Amino acid sequence: MSRVAAIGELEAVDGYGLAGVELLPAADGSAAREAWAALAPDVALLLVTPTAAEALAERLADAGDLLWVVIPA
Repeated sequence: MSRVAAIGELEAVDGYGLAGVELLPAADGSAAREAWAALAPDVALLLVTPTAAEALAERLADAGDLLWVVIPA
């Protein structure tokens, strides 16, 4: 079964954890890149904050089948 994960500032992604989303808190771009490296291979949907999206722009562009969306901060 596929999973949903979220990368971004804790205060922006914390609520998604209530719905079972795997939280990968990242306070800045460097932390977002570290969180990306920790993504499980079965993640099918990735929620990212604007800060994380900016830091991960190249990786997201080459994400293949991974569906991702920028959420409001």
